[in-house]
Amino acid sequence: MISSMSVIDEIERELAEATERLLATAARLTDEDLRAPSPLPGWTRGHVLTHIARNADSCVNLLTWARTGVYTPQYPSAAAREAGIEAGAARPAGEQVADLRDSAERFAAAVTAMPDAAWTAPVSAMTPPEHPAWYVPVRRLREIEVHHADLGAGYGWADWPEAYVRRELHDTLRWLGGDCPVGVVVAREPETGVIAGVWTDLGDGPSVEGSPRDLLAWLAGRTTGERLRIAPAGTLPGADGALPGRIPDRRPPAPPPWPESAPEGLPAEPPATWPPSEPVHR
Repeated sequence: MISSMSVIDEIERELAEATERLLATAARLTDEDLRAPSPLPGWTRGHVLTHIARNADSCVNLLTWARTGVYTPQYPSAAAREAGIEAGAARPAGEQVADLRDSAERFAAAVTAMPDAAWTAPVSAMTPPEHPAWYVPVRRLREIEVHHADLGAGYGWADWPEAYVRRELHDTLRWLGGDCPVGVVVAREPETGVIAGVWTDLGDGPSVEGSPRDLLAWLAGRTTGERLRIAPAGTLPGADGALPGRIPDRRPPAPPPWPESAPEGLPAEPPATWPPSEPVHR
């Protein structure tokens, strides 16, 4: 049985807030604004908004699969996903905002309709691995936060909420594992200097240090890592918590494409919160 409070309640609250922020941004955009290029190569802002709306419907498909036990893929195919985005990208602003709101409401209703037992059912994105259904709202929140910033309309990665940054940095580093372009990641709170986490044995590259937000923005491909600090491969924090032997004026290597599904090894039952409390060093 799911406890009275779980990560699902936590994510529902964050989703509602993130959706309202996105709708407020979208409501300010004109038809001309939506025809303008977004920061994503080849996509206008209209493409971005349409993708966010169709992603909501695709996440409803996954919850339907979990609730009914009938295989319901997130998208029929990669080609169908792209065609849906292209078909809606040039719509007027008012139609785009209405679609964004309506699709978000459909997803919220699908979450409400989920019986407790269905949250443990395995589902999957277009790429593996399978993951329990409780992670679908986490994925939906990711789509809203990342692509809200991709509109290039006044909301950026610097505005991502702290809870989102903490969760996504944890999950992204779990995803990458041996595919990470750096060997050690040190996350340090920018205002206090306190170490928020240290991840080791990730890959064969240099060690990198920065704020959780700067690290996530780099791993998500939204910056080149210009604000991060680099040290030779294998370097670990010293007694004072700092990376010794920093290499000046060097940026970290480009990360691989950001994963689109879920990290391996998620618990089947919805945990009380996510990520779980862990030691600073992993």
